[in-house]
Amino acid sequence: MNENPAFGAELEPFMGIPTFMRLPATRDLAGVDVAVLGAPFDSGTSYRSGTRFGPRKIREASLTIWGHNPTLGVTPTELLKVVDYGDVSIIPTSIDHTMNAITKTASEILETGTTLITLGGDHSIALPLLRAHAAKFGPLGVVHIDAHLDTWKDEFEFVPYSHGTPFRYALQEGLIRKGEYIQVGIRGPVSAAEDYEEAATLGARTITMHEVMEKGLEAVLKEIRERMQGPVYITLDIDAADPAYAPGTGTPEVGGMTSLQLLQLVRGFRDLDLVGFDLVEVSPPYDPSDITAHLASNLVFEFLSMLALKKQK
Repeated sequence: MNENPAFGAELEPFMGIPTFMRLPATRDLAGVDVAVLGAPFDSGTSYRSGTRFGPRKIREASLTIWGHNPTLGVTPTELLKVVDYGDVSIIPTSIDHTMNAITKTASEILETGTTLITLGGDHSIALPLLRAHAAKFGPLGVVHIDAHLDTWKDEFEFVPYSHGTPFRYALQEGLIRKGEYIQVGIRGPVSAAEDYEEAATLGARTITMHEVMEKGLEAVLKEIRERMQGPVYITLDIDAADPAYAPGTGTPEVGGMTSLQLLQLVRGFRDLDLVGFDLVEVSPPYDPSDITAHLASNLVFEFLSMLALKKQK
Protein backbone atom coordinates (compact mmCIF):
# COMPACT_ATOMS: atom_id res chain seq x y z
CA MET A 1 0.00 0.00 0.00
CA ASN A 2 1.02 3.62 -0.47
CA GLU A 3 2.93 4.99 2.55
CA ASN A 4 2.70 8.68 1.63
CA PRO A 5 0.86 10.30 4.57
CA ALA A 6 -0.69 12.85 2.19
CA PHE A 7 -2.87 10.04 0.85
CA GLY A 8 -3.74 8.78 4.32
CA ALA A 9 -2.80 5.17 3.70
CA GLU A 10 -3.30 4.22 7.36
CA LEU A 11 -6.36 6.42 7.95
CA GLU A 12 -10.01 5.50 8.16
CA PRO A 13 -11.97 5.31 4.86
CA PHE A 14 -13.57 8.71 5.40
CA MET A 15 -10.17 10.41 5.66
CA GLY A 16 -7.41 11.24 3.20
CA ILE A 17 -7.30 11.68 -0.58
CA PRO A 18 -9.44 9.13 -2.50
CA THR A 19 -7.23 7.60 -5.14
CA PHE A 20 -8.20 4.01 -5.98
CA MET A 21 -7.45 1.98 -2.82
CA ARG A 22 -5.23 4.88 -1.71
CA LEU A 23 -2.62 3.86 -4.29
CA PRO A 24 -0.14 6.48 -5.49
CA ALA A 25 -1.41 9.05 -7.98
CA THR A 26 1.23 9.27 -10.67
CA ARG A 27 1.89 9.16 -14.40
CA ASP A 28 5.37 7.78 -13.93
CA LEU A 29 4.95 4.16 -15.05
CA ALA A 30 8.51 2.96 -14.53
CA GLY A 31 8.24 -0.48 -12.96
CA VAL A 32 4.44 -0.24 -12.73
CA ASP A 33 2.38 -3.39 -13.33
CA VAL A 34 -1.14 -1.94 -13.36
CA ALA A 35 -2.57 1.54 -13.89
CA VAL A 36 -6.11 2.54 -12.96
CA LEU A 37 -7.48 5.12 -15.42
CA GLY A 38 -10.71 7.10 -15.27
CA ALA A 39 -12.72 7.91 -18.40
CA PRO A 40 -15.44 10.26 -17.06
CA PHE A 41 -17.51 10.52 -20.23
CA ASP A 42 -21.28 10.05 -20.44
CA SER A 43 -22.35 11.87 -23.60
CA GLY A 44 -22.86 8.54 -25.37
CA THR A 45 -25.83 7.65 -23.20
CA SER A 46 -29.34 7.20 -24.55
CA TYR A 47 -31.30 7.52 -21.30
CA ARG A 48 -30.01 8.72 -17.91
CA SER A 49 -26.66 10.49 -17.78
CA GLY A 50 -24.40 10.82 -14.74
CA THR A 51 -21.68 8.24 -15.38
CA ARG A 52 -19.15 11.05 -15.81
CA PHE A 53 -19.11 11.01 -12.01
CA GLY A 54 -18.50 7.24 -11.91
CA PRO A 55 -14.69 7.12 -11.72
CA ARG A 56 -14.54 9.53 -8.80
CA LYS A 57 -17.22 7.70 -6.83
CA ILE A 58 -15.70 4.25 -7.51
CA ARG A 59 -12.38 5.54 -6.18
CA GLU A 60 -14.11 6.83 -3.07
CA ALA A 61 -15.89 3.50 -2.51
CA SER A 62 -12.60 1.63 -2.93
CA LEU A 63 -11.29 3.12 0.33
CA THR A 64 -13.17 0.41 2.22
CA ILE A 65 -11.16 -2.35 0.46
CA TRP A 66 -8.49 -3.41 2.95
CA GLY A 67 -6.20 -5.22 0.53
CA HIS A 68 -6.30 -9.01 1.00
CA ASN A 69 -8.60 -11.22 -1.06
CA PRO A 70 -9.41 -14.24 1.14
CA THR A 71 -11.44 -16.01 -1.55
CA LEU A 72 -8.55 -16.04 -4.04
CA GLY A 73 -5.89 -16.09 -1.34
CA VAL A 74 -3.89 -13.13 -2.62
CA THR A 75 -2.97 -9.58 -1.66
CA PRO A 76 -2.70 -7.78 -5.03
CA THR A 77 -0.62 -4.79 -3.91
CA GLU A 78 2.03 -7.08 -2.41
CA LEU A 79 2.62 -8.74 -5.78
CA LEU A 80 1.86 -5.85 -8.14
CA LYS A 81 2.94 -2.24 -8.32
CA VAL A 82 -0.36 -0.45 -8.94
CA VAL A 83 -0.93 3.28 -9.45
CA ASP A 84 -3.86 5.59 -10.03
CA TYR A 85 -3.10 7.31 -13.34
CA GLY A 86 -5.89 9.86 -13.01
CA ASP A 87 -8.38 10.58 -15.79
CA VAL A 88 -8.40 10.93 -19.56
CA SER A 89 -8.88 14.54 -20.65
CA ILE A 90 -12.32 14.32 -22.25
CA ILE A 91 -14.59 16.85 -23.94
CA PRO A 92 -18.20 16.09 -22.90
CA THR A 93 -19.66 17.62 -26.06
CA SER A 94 -17.49 15.60 -28.47
CA ILE A 95 -17.59 11.82 -28.58
CA ASP A 96 -15.09 11.78 -31.46
CA HIS A 97 -12.52 13.84 -29.57
CA THR A 98 -13.04 11.81 -26.43
CA MET A 99 -12.68 8.46 -28.18
CA ASN A 100 -9.43 9.62 -29.79
CA ALA A 101 -8.16 10.87 -26.43
CA ILE A 102 -9.00 7.53 -24.76
CA THR A 103 -7.22 5.53 -27.44
CA LYS A 104 -4.16 7.80 -27.25
CA THR A 105 -3.93 7.71 -23.46
CA ALA A 106 -4.57 3.96 -23.25
CA SER A 107 -1.96 3.29 -25.95
CA GLU A 108 0.64 5.34 -24.11
CA ILE A 109 0.03 3.31 -20.96
CA LEU A 110 0.06 -0.06 -22.74
CA GLU A 111 3.29 0.73 -24.58
CA THR A 112 5.10 0.85 -21.24
CA GLY A 113 4.09 -2.76 -20.56
CA THR A 114 1.56 -1.70 -17.94
CA THR A 115 -1.83 -3.43 -17.72
CA LEU A 116 -4.76 -1.03 -17.83
CA ILE A 117 -7.93 -1.01 -15.75
CA THR A 118 -10.39 1.67 -16.87
CA LEU A 119 -13.27 3.14 -14.88
CA GLY A 120 -16.17 4.59 -16.89
CA GLY A 121 -18.03 6.52 -17.98
CA ASP A 122 -20.59 5.07 -20.35
CA HIS A 123 -20.01 2.00 -22.51
CA SER A 124 -18.99 3.97 -25.59
CA ILE A 125 -15.49 4.10 -24.04
CA ALA A 126 -15.04 0.37 -24.71
CA LEU A 127 -14.46 0.92 -28.45
CA PRO A 128 -11.44 3.24 -28.14
CA LEU A 129 -10.06 1.00 -25.38
CA LEU A 130 -10.37 -2.06 -27.62
CA ARG A 131 -8.63 -0.15 -30.42
CA ALA A 132 -5.68 0.55 -28.13
CA HIS A 133 -5.49 -3.01 -26.80
CA ALA A 134 -5.82 -4.61 -30.24
CA ALA A 135 -3.01 -2.38 -31.52
CA LYS A 136 -0.84 -3.75 -28.72
CA PHE A 137 -1.90 -7.41 -28.58
CA GLY A 138 -3.61 -8.07 -31.91
CA PRO A 139 -7.27 -9.11 -32.19
CA LEU A 140 -8.69 -9.96 -28.79
CA GLY A 141 -11.03 -12.40 -27.19
CA VAL A 142 -13.71 -10.32 -25.49
CA VAL A 143 -16.02 -11.21 -22.63
CA HIS A 144 -18.77 -8.59 -22.50
CA ILE A 145 -20.87 -8.67 -19.31
CA ASP A 146 -24.01 -6.59 -19.71
CA ALA A 147 -27.80 -6.41 -19.76
CA HIS A 148 -27.74 -5.03 -23.31
CA LEU A 149 -26.38 -6.22 -26.65
CA ASP A 150 -24.59 -2.94 -27.52
CA THR A 151 -24.32 -4.07 -31.14
CA TRP A 152 -26.97 -1.77 -32.54
CA LYS A 153 -26.45 0.17 -35.74
CA ASP A 154 -26.45 3.98 -35.48
CA GLU A 155 -28.50 4.20 -32.29
CA PHE A 156 -28.93 7.90 -33.04
CA GLU A 157 -29.67 8.91 -36.65
CA PHE A 158 -26.55 10.01 -38.55
CA VAL A 159 -24.35 9.54 -35.44
CA PRO A 160 -22.52 6.20 -35.47
CA TYR A 161 -21.10 6.10 -31.94
CA SER A 162 -22.95 5.76 -28.64
CA HIS A 163 -23.02 3.46 -25.64
CA GLY A 164 -25.29 1.13 -27.62
CA THR A 165 -22.94 0.57 -30.59
CA PRO A 166 -19.32 -0.09 -29.46
CA PHE A 167 -19.19 -3.81 -30.16
CA ARG A 168 -20.71 -3.54 -33.63
CA TYR A 169 -17.77 -1.38 -34.64
CA ALA A 170 -15.22 -3.43 -32.70
CA LEU A 171 -16.33 -6.52 -34.62
CA GLN A 172 -16.44 -4.72 -37.95
CA GLU A 173 -12.97 -3.24 -37.39
CA GLY A 174 -11.49 -6.68 -36.68
CA LEU A 175 -10.55 -5.85 -33.09
CA ILE A 176 -12.10 -9.11 -31.83
CA ARG A 177 -11.02 -12.62 -32.82
CA LYS A 178 -13.59 -14.61 -34.75
CA GLY A 179 -15.65 -16.84 -32.47
CA GLU A 180 -14.26 -15.24 -29.31
CA TYR A 181 -16.80 -12.54 -28.52
CA ILE A 182 -19.15 -13.66 -25.73
CA GLN A 183 -21.92 -11.58 -24.18
CA VAL A 184 -23.11 -12.66 -20.72
CA GLY A 185 -26.25 -11.63 -18.83
CA ILE A 186 -28.21 -10.10 -21.72
CA ARG A 187 -31.90 -9.57 -20.97
CA GLY A 188 -34.86 -7.25 -21.25
CA PRO A 189 -36.94 -5.89 -24.14
CA VAL A 190 -35.16 -4.94 -27.36
CA SER A 191 -35.97 -2.58 -30.21
CA ALA A 192 -36.76 -5.24 -32.81
CA ALA A 193 -37.29 -8.98 -33.03
CA GLU A 194 -34.15 -9.43 -35.13
CA ASP A 195 -31.74 -7.72 -32.69
CA TYR A 196 -30.37 -10.99 -31.27
CA GLU A 197 -30.05 -12.49 -34.74
CA GLU A 198 -28.17 -9.42 -35.95
CA ALA A 199 -25.75 -9.66 -33.02
CA ALA A 200 -25.11 -13.31 -33.90
CA THR A 201 -24.53 -12.41 -37.55
CA LEU A 202 -21.91 -9.88 -36.45
CA GLY A 203 -20.14 -12.60 -34.48
CA ALA A 204 -21.58 -12.55 -30.96
CA ARG A 205 -22.25 -15.58 -28.82
CA THR A 206 -25.04 -14.22 -26.64
CA ILE A 207 -25.59 -15.94 -23.29
CA THR A 208 -28.82 -14.46 -21.95
CA MET A 209 -29.57 -14.10 -18.28
CA HIS A 210 -32.16 -16.84 -18.71
CA GLU A 211 -29.45 -19.16 -20.02
CA VAL A 212 -27.12 -18.19 -17.15
CA MET A 213 -29.80 -19.19 -14.65
CA GLU A 214 -30.74 -22.34 -16.54
CA LYS A 215 -27.18 -23.67 -17.01
CA GLY A 216 -25.41 -22.14 -14.01
CA LEU A 217 -22.29 -20.01 -13.84
CA GLU A 218 -19.84 -22.90 -13.98
CA ALA A 219 -21.23 -24.07 -17.34
CA VAL A 220 -21.03 -20.50 -18.66
CA LEU A 221 -17.42 -20.18 -17.49
CA LYS A 222 -16.56 -23.55 -19.02
CA GLU A 223 -17.77 -22.35 -22.42
CA ILE A 224 -15.85 -19.09 -22.07
CA ARG A 225 -12.62 -20.92 -21.19
CA GLU A 226 -13.06 -23.28 -24.13
CA ARG A 227 -13.64 -20.46 -26.61
CA MET A 228 -10.85 -18.10 -25.57
CA GLN A 229 -7.59 -18.97 -27.32
CA GLY A 230 -5.41 -15.92 -26.67
CA PRO A 231 -5.31 -12.52 -24.98
CA VAL A 232 -8.68 -11.67 -23.39
CA TYR A 233 -10.25 -8.30 -22.62
CA ILE A 234 -13.09 -8.07 -20.08
CA THR A 235 -15.68 -5.29 -20.35
CA LEU A 236 -18.26 -5.09 -17.59
CA ASP A 237 -21.36 -2.92 -17.61
CA ILE A 238 -22.62 -2.60 -14.03
CA ASP A 239 -26.21 -2.98 -15.29
CA ALA A 240 -25.45 -6.69 -15.64
CA ALA A 241 -26.38 -6.67 -11.96
CA ASP A 242 -30.04 -6.52 -11.04
CA PRO A 243 -31.13 -2.96 -10.12
CA ALA A 244 -31.76 -4.26 -6.60
CA TYR A 245 -27.97 -4.60 -6.29
CA ALA A 246 -26.89 -1.81 -8.65
CA PRO A 247 -29.55 0.88 -9.04
CA GLY A 248 -27.00 3.56 -9.87
CA THR A 249 -26.84 3.08 -13.61
CA GLY A 250 -28.19 4.78 -16.69
CA THR A 251 -30.33 2.02 -18.21
CA PRO A 252 -31.40 -0.44 -15.49
CA GLU A 253 -32.94 -3.79 -16.48
CA VAL A 254 -34.78 -6.05 -14.06
CA GLY A 255 -33.88 -9.71 -13.67
CA GLY A 256 -30.09 -9.43 -13.51
CA MET A 257 -27.32 -11.04 -11.50
CA THR A 258 -26.81 -10.66 -7.80
CA SER A 259 -23.64 -9.05 -6.48
CA LEU A 260 -22.34 -12.47 -5.45
CA GLN A 261 -23.01 -13.96 -8.90
CA LEU A 262 -21.05 -11.14 -10.55
CA LEU A 263 -18.14 -11.65 -8.16
CA GLN A 264 -18.18 -15.39 -8.85
CA LEU A 265 -18.33 -14.81 -12.60
CA VAL A 266 -15.36 -12.44 -12.61
CA ARG A 267 -13.32 -14.75 -10.35
CA GLY A 268 -13.92 -17.51 -12.88
CA PHE A 269 -11.79 -15.66 -15.44
CA ARG A 270 -8.58 -16.22 -13.46
CA ASP A 271 -7.26 -18.88 -15.86
CA LEU A 272 -7.66 -16.67 -18.94
CA ASP A 273 -4.84 -14.65 -20.51
CA LEU A 274 -6.20 -11.35 -19.18
CA VAL A 275 -4.79 -8.19 -20.77
CA GLY A 276 -7.33 -5.50 -19.92
CA PHE A 277 -10.51 -4.64 -18.06
CA ASP A 278 -13.05 -1.85 -17.99
CA LEU A 279 -16.02 -1.27 -15.72
CA VAL A 280 -18.64 1.15 -16.96
CA GLU A 281 -22.06 2.74 -16.44
CA VAL A 282 -21.90 3.54 -12.72
CA SER A 283 -24.09 6.64 -12.33
CA PRO A 284 -23.76 8.10 -8.80
CA PRO A 285 -26.80 10.42 -9.06
CA TYR A 286 -29.01 7.31 -9.10
CA ASP A 287 -27.05 5.35 -6.49
CA PRO A 288 -28.68 5.33 -3.04
CA SER A 289 -26.14 4.64 -0.30
CA ASP A 290 -23.39 4.22 -2.95
CA ILE A 291 -24.15 0.49 -3.22
CA THR A 292 -23.46 0.42 -6.98
CA ALA A 293 -20.10 2.13 -6.52
CA HIS A 294 -19.15 -0.33 -3.79
CA LEU A 295 -19.99 -3.28 -6.03
CA ALA A 296 -17.99 -1.70 -8.86
CA SER A 297 -14.90 -1.08 -6.73
CA ASN A 298 -14.96 -4.65 -5.45
CA LEU A 299 -15.23 -6.03 -8.98
CA VAL A 300 -12.14 -4.01 -9.93
CA PHE A 301 -10.40 -5.45 -6.86
CA GLU A 302 -11.26 -8.96 -8.05
CA PHE A 303 -9.66 -8.21 -11.41
CA LEU A 304 -6.57 -6.86 -9.65
CA SER A 305 -6.48 -10.07 -7.63
CA MET A 306 -6.51 -12.18 -10.79
CA LEU A 307 -3.65 -10.15 -12.25
CA ALA A 308 -1.75 -10.79 -9.04
CA LEU A 309 -2.39 -14.53 -9.34
CA LYS A 310 -1.18 -14.39 -12.94
CA LYS A 311 2.09 -12.75 -11.85
CA GLN A 312 2.44 -15.22 -8.99
CA LYS A 313 2.34 -18.10 -11.46
